[in-house]
Amino acid sequence: MVYRAKDKLSRREGINLYLKGARSFSDKAGVKRRPTRPGQHGAKPTRLSAYARQLREKQKVKRMYMMREKQFRRFYDMAVKIAKNSGQDKGVVLLQLLERRLDSVIYRAGLAKSKSAARQLVSHKHVYVNGKRVNIPSSLVKQGDVIEISPKVFEKYKPDYDFPQPPTWLDVKGNKCKIVRFPQRDEISPDIKESLIVELYSR
Repeated sequence: MVYRAKDKLSRREGINLYLKGARSFSDKAGVKRRPTRPGQHGAKPTRLSAYARQLREKQKVKRMYMMREKQFRRFYDMAVKIAKNSGQDKGVVLLQLLERRLDSVIYRAGLAKSKSAARQLVSHKHVYVNGKRVNIPSSLVKQGDVIEISPKVFEKYKPDYDFPQPPTWLDVKGNKCKIVRFPQRDEISPDIKESLIVELYSR
C-alpha cells in the first residue's frame, strides 16, 4: 500500500490530522491501514521520557495546524502574554489562537474540504474578511468578523460531501461565516494535551 506524505504524518502522530480531508489516514480499497508509525522500526514499542512526550505533543499540534516551529513558538509567546494579562490558562489561550487562524476557521466552517484546501483558498486570494481581501492563512480573526469565500470559487470547489455540523462559535450561511465568539476548550480537539506543550516551553 502506498502512503502519501501527509498520511505518514497522521500515522506518526497516531491520529487523523485531516491535512487532506476526511480521506487521509483511512482504510483504502479494502486494505487495512497500519496502526504503527511509518518507517522500518515503527512497529517496535517505545517508552517515552517526559521530555519526549512533551515534544511529541508539540509536534502533533504543530502539524495539525500546518505550522513551522518559528511560527508556532510565536503563537505560544502571544498566548503567554494574553494569559498573563487575563488570568486565563495559557494552554487554552494557545488553542484558541490556533483555532482563530483564518485557514482553521475556513476549515471548521466547512467552507473547504481539507486544511490544505483552506490554506490554498487564502493564499490564492479567494477569501475576504469584512469585505477586504486577505491572503495570509495565519491571520487571526476577531469576534464579529465576517469571512467570505469568492462566490465563483466556492461554487466550483465547495465540499461535495456531508461536512460535520460547524461549531456553535461560528455562524455559517452559504459561502459566508461570522465569528460569533471565541471557541471554548470543550469545542477544541480533545486529543490535544496542551499542558504538555506548556511544560515543554517552560523548561
